[in-house]
Amino acid sequence: MNTPRQHETMPSAPREATDAQKQRTGISRMLHAFGYSIAGLRAGWGETAFRQEALASLVLIPAAFWLGRTWVEVALLTASVILVMVVELLNTGIETAIDRIGPEWHDLSKRAKDMGSAAVLLSLLVWGGVWIAALWNRLH
Repeated sequence: MNTPRQHETMPSAPREATDAQKQRTGISRMLHAFGYSIAGLRAGWGETAFRQEALASLVLIPAAFWLGRTWVEVALLTASVILVMVVELLNTGIETAIDRIGPEWHDLSKRAKDMGSAAVLLSLLVWGGVWIAALWNRLH
């Protein structure tokens, strides 16, 4: 018995939209990719943790220019703040994809979500370590 290929069982509309982006080149591809990135940030804004981190960055990034004594220190302080937001978006993407698969409990789903959460924790530890070291250096 012949089984249909996966792409033959999918609705045609989403496939066409995906293929359309892959067909784009140059400025058109860049503009569409930028639009998708903005949509991702908007979706992230709907997540409480990302929203809190983004709001904190409004204070922390300007503070990095006061706290850092060299451009390298400012870059590290700023990058540590942005790293947390990047990892949070990736974690949310993982959780969303897992939830899309189904609501039932599965060990592999839990494992994927736990690893995403661990990645956020590690990025927060990097952020805290960089900022504590910079504060210690500045105030000591």
